Amino acid sequence: MTSVTQPAILGGRPILAAPVMFAQPTVSSDATTLALLGEVLASGALTKGPQLTALEREIAEFLGVGHAVAVASGSAGLMLALRCLGVSGNIIMPSFTFMATAHAAVWNGLTPLFVDIDPDTLTVAPDSVSAALRAGAGAVMPVHVSGTPADTANIMDLAGRHNVPVIIDAAPAFGARYPDGRLVGTKGLAEIFSLSPTKSFTAGEGGIVATNDGHFAAELRVAREYGNPGDFDSAMVGTNGRMPELSAALARRNLARLDDVLDARRRLVARYRQALSCVAGLRFQRVPAGASSTFKDLSLTVSAEQFGLDRDTFARALAAEQIPTRQYFDPPVHRQTAYRHLAGSHPPLPNTERAAREVIVLPLYSHMPEAVVDQVVTAVARIHRHAEAIRAFAAAVDAGRT
Repeated sequence: MTSVTQPAILGGRPILAAPVMFAQPTVSSDATTLALLGEVLASGALTKGPQLTALEREIAEFLGVGHAVAVASGSAGLMLALRCLGVSGNIIMPSFTFMATAHAAVWNGLTPLFVDIDPDTLTVAPDSVSAALRAGAGAVMPVHVSGTPADTANIMDLAGRHNVPVIIDAAPAFGARYPDGRLVGTKGLAEIFSLSPTKSFTAGEGGIVATNDGHFAAELRVAREYGNPGDFDSAMVGTNGRMPELSAALARRNLARLDDVLDARRRLVARYRQALSCVAGLRFQRVPAGASSTFKDLSLTVSAEQFGLDRDTFARALAAEQIPTRQYFDPPVHRQTAYRHLAGSHPPLPNTERAAREVIVLPLYSHMPEAVVDQVVTAVARIHRHAEAIRAFAAAVDAGRT
């Protein structure tokens, strides 16, 4: 007979009868959305049409910026922005990020210069940027990790003293706000968003480059057309970076309901926070005072000493309860195979290394039922109560494998 009190990893009944979804896009298939998609199909204009034009105008108005350039993906936006910037040398960026941040630099013949993060916000630390700037760099690329704004104001001030541009990887942060109340998308030379399915604001696939620089926006529009300004005499080595009309139409519908989607997501995060606040050894990613996050990921740091289990054993115990997790970003970019050759070219990254070992991401999506949050919380609490037994069990299993 299975126990209802023992964690599933120790033979108890799983909290969830079936696996919970880790993430899901919150999109509508209502009549208005389907009709709009039908209009696109009926028009025969599947690219470079009125939906793209309308989306760029609506996003620029939403953010309060001069220009929004829609592209095929967030990665394409990063790559094209760096291409148009024409910088050379090192690009300062965190290693605690998705690999696309570094890939965009390397695709442009640039070298990532990895710097450390703040251990609480998990975003790039300004003091590490300052030290790297003194060594020389062509640009700075902060990242809004998990949708939480980086300390962009201080980073821009530091970069400005060295006359170095700031391009911001804002991939998961559309709808977040800075401590001064301004929407993410309004700082730096440009901020680049991803509209992939895991984001709160999605186009299925796509990206947005937001900027107040009209010349820069015009160059981006040429770059996303293979570098063809319209006369088939390529002005630069661009690529096909266009967003399709169907994606633009879907994004327009999702933009109209974004506030509701983000409000729902933030209520679920508040429910998680309240319920887990009494569990020792779990620390939520800190959102700077006055700022707001999109919480693309619900990131927690696990202290093995206080919680009783290390992050990986905790993840194994949750998996037994039918609860998937992610270990973002482990390995960090500087330890990934494609970037190991840069070892020794960047400073020590102790906060990055620790976050890579300790950060766990719990399931979250905007239409997640509150009951599922409560089940996840119940599982976490049960695992914490039995941490010592789970630790011994996991150690025995691992010893048997060696």
